[in-house]
Amino acid sequence: MTVDSESYARIPPMPPPFERGEVAPRDKRHSPKPAHRRLLIAGPVVALVSLLAAVLMTDAAGLPLRDPDHVAGRRLAMVLGLVALLIALDVLVRARLRSGTGRPSRAAIGSVWRERWTLPRGLAVGSALISFYVTYLAYRNLKSVVPLIRPGDLFDRQLGELDRSLFGGHDPAALLHELLGTGVGAHFMSGAYMIFFAFIPGTLAIALVFARNLQPGLFYVTAQSINWLLAAGSYFVLPSLGPVYREPSVFADLPRTAVGQLQELLLDQRIDFLRDPAGGAAQSIGAFSSLHVSFFFTAALTAHLLGLARPLRIGAWVLLGLTTAATIYLGWHYVLDDFAGVVLGAIAILLARALTGLDLRTARRLAAPETTRT
Repeated sequence: MTVDSESYARIPPMPPPFERGEVAPRDKRHSPKPAHRRLLIAGPVVALVSLLAAVLMTDAAGLPLRDPDHVAGRRLAMVLGLVALLIALDVLVRARLRSGTGRPSRAAIGSVWRERWTLPRGLAVGSALISFYVTYLAYRNLKSVVPLIRPGDLFDRQLGELDRSLFGGHDPAALLHELLGTGVGAHFMSGAYMIFFAFIPGTLAIALVFARNLQPGLFYVTAQSINWLLAAGSYFVLPSLGPVYREPSVFADLPRTAVGQLQELLLDQRIDFLRDPAGGAAQSIGAFSSLHVSFFFTAALTAHLLGLARPLRIGAWVLLGLTTAATIYLGWHYVLDDFAGVVLGAIAILLARALTGLDLRTARRLAAPETTRT
């Protein structure tokens, strides 16, 4: 719903609850207006550019564009299912409030559905999600061929030396191990790191389903899509494996965790890929820069710029801090990788602003909680 400040002044007070089965009259002022055209095409543009870059780089590496293990396809199917579930929840809750009874009437459900989930809105949401995961598919292909495009180029030694120079000759991961311990602390850090894999589909779905206006949600999805492309490009700038692969002895005292198993799996996949690049395997190891940090920073800064509820803003910044610490503690990244992730996250927001043309002050108003009836 897009309204200016004068329109808010003309909104009538909330009417009394409707009787069971009674359908609220359709009020065009409260119907969500279509998103700006640039917001609708921004995601597909990012996906197209990413896909073109992936085709060019995989062709240079002598490989086809592919989706190893169908990971991109499975994740798209998962998030589409989540969105469908949240849409049903959104409609039922609003219909219940509109009916004013414990059980929403069928008429109220139909009314909310027609008002909330018009064909243009459904197409916009579907296009944004498909574009996001097409960009992810391109990202996986770009990251995979880095060792083929830059064979033998690794900057782990330089990045590790920089870490020690920043911390007075000490390894930052070892310092965190001493501070947090290598028992419960390791499992806590592992859990904090793995939140990322639920955070992505969860925030995408929530941003596109529950918002009263799609524009801030489309902006957010576009910014996060850009993170895929920026991160993929950074892997070519400073190819590196990460501390856990360069100096595994530093992390030898950590207990077996979900992250440890993931690190072993990625190393096996990289070995298989380098042995036979055309065999269908993919490699997903790349330290510089931190994609996790860039995603969480974009989310936290977007929440701040949109003026979301204080608990959400605080939670987003806390997740950023925990993730940053986890990447160092668990050996995924060097300190410079995380700083670079923050920079990429900020650039993603700037590029999303340029592509979508969305004024952040307008977006802040559009993202404000609804003050009228559903």
